[in-house]
Amino acid sequence: MRLVFFQPDIPQNLGAAMRVAACFGAGLDIVEPCAFPLTDRKIRQAAMDYGASISPVRHGSWRIYTESEQARSGRLVLFTTRGADTLWESEFRPDDRLLFGRESAGVPEDVHNQADIRIKIPIRAETRSLNVVVSAGIALAEAQRQAFQTGSDLHFPT
Repeated sequence: MRLVFFQPDIPQNLGAAMRVAACFGAGLDIVEPCAFPLTDRKIRQAAMDYGASISPVRHGSWRIYTESEQARSGRLVLFTTRGADTLWESEFRPDDRLLFGRESAGVPEDVHNQADIRIKIPIRAETRSLNVVVSAGIALAEAQRQAFQTGSDLHFPT
């Protein structure tokens, strides 16, 4: 299972996404351009002490990502406020790629249309949205719970 972040706006969110991916044993793809300089030093800073646990794969554009080895397997599952299904109604597979858009704008319509599935995370009607990394953590936890019911090396800290 992989997390895919489309043109992230906020470096701290990318660092938190790296931590989420490392903790859950997921791969991480970053589709550039980012709204901030994405240098190796900045990646290490953002990931803090989890940098050694994960090697994010950088893609220079959406087209480059779609032609990459990482994009060749599994379904592209877009998390969006315009999702047709909710997280609780959806079924996940071990090779799913969970896509999250820019904090400021989501993903463009052409990217939205390329998704195999579009999912929304249900929240209270009087609230607007969740932070993108909070959404990724919720989504990845549920997706892995379903996909890896047995044989997982995930555990609760003691």
